[in-house]
Amino acid sequence: MSAIDPTTGPCPCGRTDRRDKPIGYALCCGRYLDDFENTPAPDAESLMRSRYSAFVLQRAEYLLATWHASKRPASIEFEPGVKWLGLDIRSRSVLDADHAEVEFVARQRSSTGTATRLHERSRFVREGERWYYLEGDLQHPVA
Repeated sequence: MSAIDPTTGPCPCGRTDRRDKPIGYALCCGRYLDDFENTPAPDAESLMRSRYSAFVLQRAEYLLATWHASKRPASIEFEPGVKWLGLDIRSRSVLDADHAEVEFVARQRSSTGTATRLHERSRFVREGERWYYLEGDLQHPVA
């Protein structure tokens, strides 16, 4: 069985057009991941989506480059065998011209089959023409 190349089909982030049709990787997150120097994500939600796609594609260099320098880790390690199952943007808030928040749920399955939901409210900051992920707060389900 051959692996599906996520860069030739619908974007891993799940964004759709006005007719609710999936947008292809090249027209969606691919332009930011594949041309980081010249094509910054235009807003916090687009950066959030492209960072999710970078996790799916294991593109550590993009994740580090889009992490604000004040909070950026030295490196990123990917858990072997993780399968990302989808991204759901719950809310987006523009706080001012240079600050925004995006709440999302990302689903994944580990190599052992355990499913996990990462629910986070992420904060973003814009410097010049480029948005950066600053940090996030994990959201826990209410009992």
